[in-house]
Amino acid sequence: MSNSPQILPDGLVTSPQGFIAGASYVGIKTYAPEKMDIGILLSEQPCAAAGVYTTNKFVSPSVTLTKRHVEAGKVRGAFVTSGIANAGVGEQGMLDAQECLALAAEHIGAEAGEFGIGTTGVIGVELPMALIRGGMASITLGTNGGGAFARAIMTTDRTPKSVAVAFECDGRTVTLGGCTKGSGMIHPNMATMLAFLTTDAAVEPGFLESTLRECSDDTFNMVTIDGDTSTNDMVLLLANGAAGNREIRAGTPDGEAFTAALFMLCSHLSRELVRDAEGSAKIFSVRVEGALSRKDAPQAARAIAGSTLVKSAIHGNDPNWGRVVAAAGYSGAELDVSKVSFYINDVTIMESGAPIPFHRESVVAIMSRGEVALTVRLGLGDYAATAWGCELTEEYVQFNSAYTT
Repeated sequence: MSNSPQILPDGLVTSPQGFIAGASYVGIKTYAPEKMDIGILLSEQPCAAAGVYTTNKFVSPSVTLTKRHVEAGKVRGAFVTSGIANAGVGEQGMLDAQECLALAAEHIGAEAGEFGIGTTGVIGVELPMALIRGGMASITLGTNGGGAFARAIMTTDRTPKSVAVAFECDGRTVTLGGCTKGSGMIHPNMATMLAFLTTDAAVEPGFLESTLRECSDDTFNMVTIDGDTSTNDMVLLLANGAAGNREIRAGTPDGEAFTAALFMLCSHLSRELVRDAEGSAKIFSVRVEGALSRKDAPQAARAIAGSTLVKSAIHGNDPNWGRVVAAAGYSGAELDVSKVSFYINDVTIMESGAPIPFHRESVVAIMSRGEVALTVRLGLGDYAATAWGCELTEEYVQFNSAYTT
C-alpha cells in the first residue's frame, strides 16, 4: 500500500476496521426485493465525529439533533430511515427523532447521544413510529452490513452508492469508506444529500472537521442536479482510530495524505450522485480555469452546471456555446470577454473571446456520449474548480410532477 490513496474493490462504509452496520425493511416504503428503509451504522469504539449540514432554514429536526450530538463529542454511529423526511411536522418531528435514537440505542446497548440520525423522503409527513418500533429488532449488525445500510438511505435512487479508499499512514494501512444517497433536490449549498463517511484512522477532531468542510466544498458542494437544496441533508464523518496510527494533524504529511484520500472518497461519491440523477442518463463536468480568485472559479463552474439552458442543451446534444459563456458572465466571477476560451471535450469552440469554426455534426456526436466535459478558460489568474451536473430531461419533470401522487 502506497502513501497515495487507492480505491478498494467493492468498498463499503464498513470497510474501515471497527465499523459494523445493518438494515431492515419495515414497510415505510413500498415493498420491493432487497429494499431497506431503516438502518444502523456503528463504530465498536469511541470516535471523533464531524459534520456539515443543510443551509436550508426549513430544517428537519433530524439534522438539528445530529448537529447537537456531534457538538457534544460522543457520536459513534447513526440511525437512518428513508421514505419520510421528518420535516415540516412541528414539535413531533423532534420527539420522533429522539425516540428513534432511543430505540436504536436500546437495541444495541448504547446511548442515544452516541448517534446521529438521517431521515429522507417526503416533507410534511410524520415518521411512522409504530413501524419503526416494531422493526428495530430486525436489524442485525455486522461487517458485511454496509451494503444493506447504503440501501436503507435510498429514496428515488436507482442504485446504492458506496466506495472505500486506503493509503499508507505511519506504517499502517488506513481505510476510509462511505455511502451516499441522492437523485433529486440536490444543489451546491452544503449539504446536498445524505452521506455517511467512516475511517479507522486516528484524526485530531479539529482537523477532522476542517478537512471535511474543505473536501465537501470541493466535491459535494460542486454538484447540482436541479437547483433545490433539501431540508434534511448532511455529511457525517466518523474516525475511530482502529488502524492504530499516530493521531493525524493539520500541517503534516499524514494530514495531506488523509485529505487527499478523503477528497478521493467524496469526489467519487459526488460523481455517482450526478450519474444517478432522476430521469438522467448523462453527466457533464464543468472545468473553469484561469479564474482571478479562489472564490471566482467554483462560482463560475457552479453557475454553468446549474444553468437550466445548459442542462437542456446537454440533453439535446446541442453545442449552443452561448449559453455556457452567458452563465459564466452572470455568475459573479470576474470576466474579460476578450480572454475567454471554451472547449467541449477538448474541441475548441471559442478562443480569446472569438468563436472558432467547428464541425457541428462531430461535436453533436461527442455530446451524445454518457459523459461530456465542458472547459472554460477565463485567462485572468491561476485558480481552477470543477463542478458536475446532469441533463434536464422530460422524465425528470414527469417524475417530480407526481412525486406524492
